[in-house]
Amino acid sequence: MAIHASPESPDLPDRAAWDRAVAVGLARLAAACVPGSRGWCAGAACILEASAPKPGNVHPGAAFPDLAHEELVAAAIAIAPIMDRAAAAPLGRTILAAVEASGRVTRSNANLGIVLAITPLAAADPPGRVLEPLARLAPDDAADVWRAIVLARPGGMGTSDRHDLRAPPPADLLAAMRAAAHRDQIARLWATGYTDLFAGLVTDLAAEVAAGHPLDDAIVRSHLRQLAREPDTLIARRHGADVAADVSRRAGAVLAAGSGWRPAAAAFDRSLRAPRRVNPGTTADLLAAALYILLREDRIRIE
Repeated sequence: MAIHASPESPDLPDRAAWDRAVAVGLARLAAACVPGSRGWCAGAACILEASAPKPGNVHPGAAFPDLAHEELVAAAIAIAPIMDRAAAAPLGRTILAAVEASGRVTRSNANLGIVLAITPLAAADPPGRVLEPLARLAPDDAADVWRAIVLARPGGMGTSDRHDLRAPPPADLLAAMRAAAHRDQIARLWATGYTDLFAGLVTDLAAEVAAGHPLDDAIVRSHLRQLAREPDTLIARRHGADVAADVSRRAGAVLAAGSGWRPAAAAFDRSLRAPRRVNPGTTADLLAAALYILLREDRIRIE
């Protein structure tokens, strides 16, 4: 899909800023991976997701104190060559290598959720056969994933009676993901074979693009649809289920604003940044995985 400029919006960052951010990121990515390859699709998905002005997330016009858009792009490029080799390496080893590479170019956990979400897809060919790499998981994969999570130091993980990160890694990683599925949407992907992602965000994003929305708008609107459909589990862990449910309700209200959705999204974004930061970060991770699928299947093209 070509990315075309259009008149600036006074409510969200202008499309020219999106075009510049994506063009610069993809030019750097092309030096690391062949366009269209697994690694390129993984890096491009991360760059597209990070560059769209999704409410509550980092993008070219908004940073967190410990994370900026430039770091997300650097992390996307760092993981691309690793994802290129995902089909030939154990899942756990790929995840650990990607987290280590990201850590060398960022100040904080930039993309652990994305790495966990995309790696099984990158190991499959096509992505719809994701159950195959998940079926090959071994105890060494669990050890590497546990180490990767500890290295990334993610916030809001909480504690668990079973498979807590402070305990030794489990022998059965998929069983651990099933045990965490009720409180973590990425774990739920692994536990359910990505069924909800294909039926939900992948379908949403493809429909938004087919309806003629520019890609940045399609990404933001799909982000809002996913958030309205399902409370973000990062928000739920950090701020409680009531806050997560309220954020979902307000995301739905933005979409219900019809032609006024962009100013409504801008107001929603401001409300998620102050007086406290409420970051729908797991929803963003799911969106990156959906973008990977559509790029890898050549259903979204960037020219």
